[in-house]
Amino acid sequence: MFVLLRRTIALVAGLLFLHSGIAGASEPDPHQALYGESAYPSATQCAGCHKQHYEEWSRSAHAYSAVSPMFHKFEQTINGLAPSLGGFCVRCHASVGSSLGESRAIDLWKRSAVGREGVTCVTCHRVSTEYGKVNGERRIDPGEIFAPVYGAKNGPELANVISNKEFYKVATAKEEKGKRIHLAAVPMEQLQRSEFCASCHQVAVNLGIKLEVVWDQYRASPAHAQGISCQQCHMGKVPGKAEGYETGPVAVIEGKPIEPQREHHNHAFYGPGYSIAHPGVFPHNSKAQRWSVEDWLGFDFRAQWGSEAFERRVEDGLIDIEFPEAWAEPADREEAWAIIQENLGKLAIKQQERAAVMDNGLSLSGPFFPSTLQVGSDLKFNYLVNNINPGHNVPSGSLGAQPELWMNVALINPAGVRIWESGYVDSNGDMADLHSLDVRNGSIAHDDQLFNLQTKFLTTNVKGTEREMYLPVNLDIDQLPFLRPAAQPVTVMNHPPLVRMEQRSIPPLGNRTAAFTVPGELVKKPGTYRLSVRLRSRAEPIYFMRFVGATQDMERAMNEGMLNMHAYSASFEVK
Repeated sequence: MFVLLRRTIALVAGLLFLHSGIAGASEPDPHQALYGESAYPSATQCAGCHKQHYEEWSRSAHAYSAVSPMFHKFEQTINGLAPSLGGFCVRCHASVGSSLGESRAIDLWKRSAVGREGVTCVTCHRVSTEYGKVNGERRIDPGEIFAPVYGAKNGPELANVISNKEFYKVATAKEEKGKRIHLAAVPMEQLQRSEFCASCHQVAVNLGIKLEVVWDQYRASPAHAQGISCQQCHMGKVPGKAEGYETGPVAVIEGKPIEPQREHHNHAFYGPGYSIAHPGVFPHNSKAQRWSVEDWLGFDFRAQWGSEAFERRVEDGLIDIEFPEAWAEPADREEAWAIIQENLGKLAIKQQERAAVMDNGLSLSGPFFPSTLQVGSDLKFNYLVNNINPGHNVPSGSLGAQPELWMNVALINPAGVRIWESGYVDSNGDMADLHSLDVRNGSIAHDDQLFNLQTKFLTTNVKGTEREMYLPVNLDIDQLPFLRPAAQPVTVMNHPPLVRMEQRSIPPLGNRTAAFTVPGELVKKPGTYRLSVRLRSRAEPIYFMRFVGATQDMERAMNEGMLNMHAYSASFEVK
């Protein structure tokens, strides 16, 4: 039977930690890291010649995939309930770590450095086989930095660099001095096609439920019909729009640009996600590698350790702190603070890109009034939300992680008093829907008119009809819980029996009307009224974060990253 995860969480309470590790997890093989450094080159090695690509990637969701605290909390929770899932999730989120055989259960700081890079350079550029819908799997060709890479072109300029290696000061073998360089660039046609993205962005798990559905949406979209690829919108010069690419050098070696007018694919991979990790851990920064992940987690960036103002107060005796050993020296704190400032700057750029993606993918119009506006009568109005993105639904992506997109609208009367609102949030920052902890305990009212585009899981339980729930896991409550397969093939019903996903998202170039009614007894006076509206986006609901054991700092960072879009007010007269 299907069981609400929150009712069975006691089974795995001892398994949840701040990090991804669990008690008794095996220690990594000491030879593994050495092998990883040679067989799977780190992005920092590529940065020597491809600095712009590295900087873009370093703040991307691809680079974040293996260090995301929320991913680890989610992945640990579901594995605790149904261990048969195993290392499925990390095959995409930590592709090199999976190739190295790193256990999904080890601490983040015990992973190899390249394993923490998530979807790193070699994840895409060392793949020689064409993949389609293989459901969360792709094999990376191992090889030292000198091994061939796969790209959009065959790299004639690379041959010129290698033939003039003394001029460019590059090394083509271990015994040579200079920047080590790959010796061949092999054209890989699929790397430029949407099919290349499908193996990780179209994923069915948990008895056939599709947690990633963007490929299905894209295949049925106007963009696909027009031949527009994922890369054109997510790696082009305008976030979320197929309006061409910037130009720039494919590499810069010893200050010498290589093929300076080449089409540049932006490796920020524009999207709506954002980081809630410690800014010393993410974005990736080669300067930060002087300290371990554990050291960074002990650095209080919110207190601004290392800043001039903070250190002056410490020196004057106004602050008395017993610093962790790694941060005992003021010079180290000051250097770390400089790195934090640099990374916060990268995150600010990421936030701008995220806002641009959402602005370029949505439009909001209204309010529209279908009837006469009179004192004492119900005030009815609506807004029109358009998905102006031709490629996939809004919101899309990882529906199992429940990305949120909702409307917040408030009515202000002639006296400037807010008399009605929908889309308000509870004390935790959650919408006042069925899952709000405050709604459930009766401290705030349920928002009956909420316009919410968040996808929900619906299950048929032992008692009652279909109900919304965080995440359905069909498991046996026994000594060895596992994901129990359905009695009927998923292909027969197009979804597992007794569970389905209710997609409230808007299809490409589609629209949705948000209709509202303000009771007439609230519209008491004639005069000028004002409606203020905005769309709000957040990566995760707070109730779900609490369910998987997120820390307060994770919740705070999630709410800090909440994005407000298309905010405006409209005035109108009521007689």
